[in-house]
Formats: sequence, structure tokens, C-alpha cells
Amino acid sequence: MNQEIQRRRTFAIIAHPDAGKTSLTEKLLLFGGQIQVAGAVKSNKIKKTATSDWMDIEKQRGISVTTSVMEFDYKDYKINILDTPGHQDFAEDTYRTLTAVDSVIIVVDGAKGVETQTRKLMEVCRMRNTPVIIFVNKMDREAKDPFDLLDELEEELSIHVRPLTWPIESGVRFKGVYNIYEQNLNLFQPSKQVVTEKVVVDINTEELDKQIGAQLAEKLRGELELIDGVYPEFDKEDYLKGELAPVFFGSALNNFGVQELLDCFVEVAPSPRPVQAEEREVEPDEPKFTGFIFKITANIDPNHRSCIAFCKICSGKFTRNAPYLHVRHGKTMRFSSPTQFMAQRKTTVDEAWAGDIIGLPDNGSFKIGDTLTEGEMLHFRGLPSFSPEMFKYIENADPMKQKQLAKGVDQLMDEGVAQLFINQFNGRKIIGTVGQLQFEVIQYRLENEYSAKCRWEPLSLYKACWIESDDQEELEAFKKRKYQYMAKDREGRDVFLADSGYVLQMAQMDFKHIKFHFTSEF
Repeated sequence: MNQEIQRRRTFAIIAHPDAGKTSLTEKLLLFGGQIQVAGAVKSNKIKKTATSDWMDIEKQRGISVTTSVMEFDYKDYKINILDTPGHQDFAEDTYRTLTAVDSVIIVVDGAKGVETQTRKLMEVCRMRNTPVIIFVNKMDREAKDPFDLLDELEEELSIHVRPLTWPIESGVRFKGVYNIYEQNLNLFQPSKQVVTEKVVVDINTEELDKQIGAQLAEKLRGELELIDGVYPEFDKEDYLKGELAPVFFGSALNNFGVQELLDCFVEVAPSPRPVQAEEREVEPDEPKFTGFIFKITANIDPNHRSCIAFCKICSGKFTRNAPYLHVRHGKTMRFSSPTQFMAQRKTTVDEAWAGDIIGLPDNGSFKIGDTLTEGEMLHFRGLPSFSPEMFKYIENADPMKQKQLAKGVDQLMDEGVAQLFINQFNGRKIIGTVGQLQFEVIQYRLENEYSAKCRWEPLSLYKACWIESDDQEELEAFKKRKYQYMAKDREGRDVFLADSGYVLQMAQMDFKHIKFHFTSEF
């Protein structure tokens, strides 16, 4: 495989909002020479936000509402991080991001353990056999017993685990971690700026007693013996198949245990993997360029109203100004200013390789899932939109700004923030989302980025499902009977807006030849 491709590592960081993912992202960037403000601290005295949270609303709320893309060099490796939103209302953005990465780091809170959102995201990783590394964070606070945590990880995430570092106590008694992978001891000094010193010790000698005290040394020896007896040896092949997850312990806020994670990660994590297209499997070291759009961000620079389409390169080498085929439109495009990102800071690149993620300027020609190639007709799959669970009518609150509202709604829907349906009965626009917070984000962004005001009107619906049938008569009969609940999506496809679970169930029983789909990929 091409050396350039071999040294690429592209991964997503996923976590529940409280697990301290922000601190981990910051510290990884610190090691990559991208020294930034550390942590996302919210208080009256200090107002700091994560480097990756660049939208105003993210800075105000202290949450991530969109995936950020960052890249840096570490040792001989080129690392692309996708920092995903932890909040469950933005899970769909995270699901799509997982289609563009080769591996995942899951951040778990040492005291709270596995949370619902993490469980759902793990299911997506399992569907795609994505290799997973787990980082147990906040060990400098009171945490669960590490063995209990490992049991919980195995049970909740349905994956075998193998600790590669091991904590010595937690909370105020936290002394550090023993690195099982490299067989050295890392002693904890509570400091956000200093990277702690490693001490190479033979755990069977008195040197360990001197470092951490005889009682803790004895306990550590017993625990390490137990780990070797209970957990399988770390097998890189099992990890790459997505069957075994290495576990690291530390405190990201205090920059502790993060370097061990990063050192092991660059060594064991996969370089770019083959990607399945509808026509065939695409290998990363194929000479010809292929890539797909997995995310679109509107207004990354509010002064220029610019949209950026994020393209994951699946094979070959991307070259600036070279002609590439936009498969859906069937037309050739050239890109004079492709960019690579450090959150909001971007630099123009002349070339990029399989595994890299680049931003392409978008004037409305891209949709999520679009493919770019050097001429081959390829379609990459697996970028679904899920059936929304909350619905509201969107109305213009300022008649003078109708144009701005229409443009804003269009661009935000292109981003995949939410889904737009047009009710066939009354012609009104309905926005469907996965969570309440998305409505607030849409309203905020329309006002701040497009100077358009909207108001929401409640709408009680259970689910939206896409319908299709080979029996045209039955389909027409269904649409007539359910006329009030029929809508079209942006592609012009028929969508049934069921107002209760019972109604949906009855419709499925009464109309046997109609297929009801709960994602837009069918």
C-alpha cells in the first residue's frame, strides 16, 4: 500500500455529553502541536470553549451541535479527528460521521459508566465492524471499581475488552496508571499543562513499593495477575475486526493517560480501509480518486455565506484543480480551493490521499451521499436519514424576509440538521427532527446566520415513513384514504405521517402490498 495512505489514521470521538470528550479532543490536539485553550469550562470567571466548538450557539450552550473536523501530524502519522456531537438530539449527525471513519474512540465517564447514547452509537459501530478503543475518563474523581467498569463495558457494549493501562486507585487517592502495553508506570501530578513523567519499573521489584507504597504495590500486582488470568491477550486482529476493545484509563482534563492512548492508537489503529460501494468494493490504494460527501456545513464563515461539503477520500489521490465527475449530476467539476480543517481555521491543500477528509466549496451542487470519481459510475451507500420523532410546522415570522427564510431552511436541510416535508393536504412546511434541541438550533441559526425569523406551530405526529409499492392501485387507494397525512420529502418521495402507533400498525395490516420504510435509504 502507498506509504502516504499507510500513515493515515481517521477516527471519530464519541461520548455522552458529560463524559469529558471535549477535554480529550483538546489534549490530542495538544500532542499534535496544535496547542489550544484546554477544556470547556463554563463559569462566570472563566469562559472557555472547545477548539472544535466554533458556532456561537455551541459556545453559549457549552455543547457540540455539529461534527467538527480536525487534522494534525503526530510522529510519522497524519491524523484526522472527527469530533461528534455528544447530545442525543444530534445523533443523526454522529451516525453519518461514523460512515466516514476507519476507527472510533469511545469516551466513558469513570463514575457514570456506559450511558444510553453510547450504547446506541456502539450498535452503529458493530453494524459496520468498526474497531473501537475505550478511554475511561475522570479517574481523578471518585469512580467505579475498574473491574466493575470492565464488566459493564462488556455487558452494555457487547464487545470483549482488554485493559492496556490500569489505574492505581481513583479520586483523591489516584496515584497514576500502570501501562500494561509498554510495561511502565505513569505517576499522576494534577496539572493541566504538564505532561507527566513515565517511570520504567519492574513490578516484581521493590522499586514499585518505593514509587507508590508497599500496600498499593501489592494490590497492583494482584490486579495485574487477575487481568492476565481473566482477559484475553490483546490481539490486534480481533481489534481490527471490531471484536475486541482495548481500554485505557486516565483524566483528560489533567492531560493524564492521553499520550498512552495516542501512542497505542497510532500503532494499532487501521490505516484507511476498503469502502463498500453499490457496484463494488473500493480499495484505498487504487490509483484513481474516489470520495463521497458525508456532511455539509452552511455558513462556516458567516461573512461569506459559504457552504462547505466534507468529502471522505476512499481511494487514490485528490489533486487541486483536477477534473472530477460528480456522479449524480453527471458533470465534471474542478476545485480551486479544497481545504483541510483545524475546526474553524482552514488551509488550502494541493493534494490529499485516501483516508483524508477535505472541505470542498459548495454552491448548492452537493447533497449528503454524493460521489466524486475520475469518471467511474460509483455510488457509496450507508448514509441514511432516519425517521424523525418530533414535528412542527415552520412559519415565517417576518413577511419581509421570506426569501432569506427559504434560503436558510434549504441550506440547513442540505446539512442534514433536520428533514423537511410538504403536507399534501394544506401545502404547509413541516420540519421533522430527532430531538427538541434541534428546533432551537434551527431557529437560532436562521436568525443569526440568515436574518430570518421563524415561529413554530405544534403538530402531534408519531412517525414519518417513506412508502412504496409495486401495486400502483393500492398505493393510490392508500394515498386517497390518508390524504390528510400524506406529504412529500425534498426528493419528491411519498411520506406517510402517522399520528399514532396504532394508526401505523393498522395501515400496515390493511395495505399488505405497501412497504413502509423508516429510513430514507431503500
